[in-house]
Amino acid sequence: MNTVLWIDDSATGTQQIYWNERPGKLRVLFAANLTAAQELFKTQTIGAVLVRLPLAGLTGYDVLQQLHEVGCRVPIVLYEPAGVVSRALDLMQGGAFQYVSHAVKPEELCDLLSVAIRHHCSQQGQREGQREAQLNSRSLLVGSSAPMREVVEIIELVANRRSTVLITGETGTGKEVAARALHNSSSRSGSRMVAVNCAALPDHLLEAELFGHTKGAFTGAIHARVGLFEQAHRGTIFLDEIGEMPLPLQAKLLRVLQEREIQRIGSSEPLTVDVRVIAASNANLLQAVANRTFREDLYYRLNVVALRMPPLREHAADIPELAEHFLNKIAEQEPAAQKHLSPQALDVLMRYSWPGNVRQLEHALESACALSGARSVLYPGDFDLPAEVQPSEFGPLSALDVPEGGINFEELMTGIERRLLERALAKSGGNKARAASMLHMKRTTLLSKFKSLEVCA
Repeated sequence: MNTVLWIDDSATGTQQIYWNERPGKLRVLFAANLTAAQELFKTQTIGAVLVRLPLAGLTGYDVLQQLHEVGCRVPIVLYEPAGVVSRALDLMQGGAFQYVSHAVKPEELCDLLSVAIRHHCSQQGQREGQREAQLNSRSLLVGSSAPMREVVEIIELVANRRSTVLITGETGTGKEVAARALHNSSSRSGSRMVAVNCAALPDHLLEAELFGHTKGAFTGAIHARVGLFEQAHRGTIFLDEIGEMPLPLQAKLLRVLQEREIQRIGSSEPLTVDVRVIAASNANLLQAVANRTFREDLYYRLNVVALRMPPLREHAADIPELAEHFLNKIAEQEPAAQKHLSPQALDVLMRYSWPGNVRQLEHALESACALSGARSVLYPGDFDLPAEVQPSEFGPLSALDVPEGGINFEELMTGIERRLLERALAKSGGNKARAASMLHMKRTTLLSKFKSLEVCA
C-alpha cells in the first residue's frame, strides 16, 4: 500500500529516482499519461495517485473524472506548481484528496502522500467500522442518568455535522471521552482523531506541532514536518485545554477555522484542510475573555455547539454503573480475578462528593483492587476516602437495636470484626505487631483472623 502512482507528462523522472532511493519511504510508479496509468491499475496495488498538472491539456476536473471512470478509488493528490489556490475547495469537493497549488520540495510531497495513504487504509471497511465505532461510543459514555442522557443526545444530534464543538466541564469529567464518542459516531470515524493538549507543550513548539514546518524554517528543523491539522485531514482534531493557548496562536487558529486553510512555519503558501475541530476547557473561557487572555471572536467561533460534561456529584446515580464498568476494565487489563463491591463499599462511594469526578473514581477503584490482594470483594477500608464518608467503627451495632425484620447476626459480627482488623492495620501503618497490640490480642491470633476473614495483610 506504500506505492504511489505518479502521472506526469513532463518526464521529471529524477524526482521519481529520489523517492525510490529514500529508505523506508514511498515506492513510486511513473506514468506519462492516463492510458499508461490505467494499465498500472490492473497489475499493481496503488495506495495513492499524484498527478502533476497541467496534464495533456486536461484540467484538474477532467483528470478527476477520468480517473474515477477507470475505477480509481484511492486518494488523488493534484500538484500544480503554478496553480491557483482558490481552486482547492472545488477540486477537493470533486474528489481530490488534496490540491497543492505551489511548488514544494519532494520531501513535502512525500509527507503529504504518506498522510493520504494512511487515510486510504483507514477508510477501508469504513461502514462496518463505523457501526462498530458507534456501538463503542455508547459504551464510552457510561451512565443512564438524565445528565448523561442529555450528553448522549447532543452527540447523536451533531455527530455527522461539521460544526465545531466546545466541551466544557471540571477536570476528570470525561471531556476527551466525549470527544472520542463524538468522533466515533460521525462519518469521519474511518479517519484519525488527533488529540493535542495545548497546555502540555511550550508556546514555540505548539505552533509547529499544530501546523507543521518546512525544512530549515528554524534552528533544529532538519526535515519538513507534517502538522497535526494535516494529519487530521478528513478526520477530527481535539484541542484539549484550549484556554491555555497563547494569544498569537489563537489568531492563527481563528484563521484556520474561518478559511479552512493552514500555513506551515517557513512557508508562504496556504494548504486547504478538511478537519472537524473539537475543543475542550475546564476553565471559564468567558472569564478568560473578560480578562483578555482569550480572544472573544475565537470563543464564539469555537462555541458553535456547546457540550457540558456534568460533574459526578450531579449524576451520582451512575456510580454503580461506572464502578462496574471500571472493575470490568481493570479485570481485562490485569492478570487478576474480577472484583466486586460489597454493599457497604458501594454505599461509601455513593456518599462521597468526588471532587476529581469520574477520573478520581476510576483511580480509587484501581488502587483498591491493587491493595486488596487476592480478595474478590472490596470493602470500605480498601478505599482511601475521608473519615466522614466511612461507616462508623461499629456500624449497625452502635444502635444497640434489632430491626423488625430481624438481622443476620453472624454476617453482622463478621463485618464488624473485619472492619476492626482493617482499621487497626491501617492505623498501625501495616505493622501487624502494633495492630495486634492495639486490639489486645496475640500476633498469631491476628494473622489467623486475617486469613479466615480474607483481610489483606
